[in-house]
Amino acid sequence: MVVRLRLSRFGCKNRPFYRVMAANSRSPRDGKHLEVLGYYNPLPGQDGGKRMGLNFERVKYWLSVGAQPSEPLQRILFRAGLLPPPPMVAMGRKGGHRDTRPVDPMTGRILSTENSADASQSSGGENASDAGTST
Repeated sequence: MVVRLRLSRFGCKNRPFYRVMAANSRSPRDGKHLEVLGYYNPLPGQDGGKRMGLNFERVKYWLSVGAQPSEPLQRILFRAGLLPPPPMVAMGRKGGHRDTRPVDPMTGRILSTENSADASQSSGGENASDAGTST
């Protein structure tokens, strides 16, 4: 039995409210669950922030025994400081800063700037020495 940590939707139309549940992966979203671990309200409150309440000890327990968080809950747990950032957060936003370092086409490794600068100086130096010997 694989245990998933996921959100179960409550609330009415256009006003979602979620409970954080530990449930069997085969049970439906709003179906039978093993334990309620907290809540998440995505609508901003009076202070303008999203409200969230989690039982951190129980969440850590379920993660330690191998429960797998769903993607939305993984982002929530990252904001709460329980998990490392998901891969898409670490990559940055679309249209953001791009990596412009040169890449070796044969190996796919990133060439360091020191090596590329040394190569250009050494090739320039060889041309200068060749030019000096030919005249």
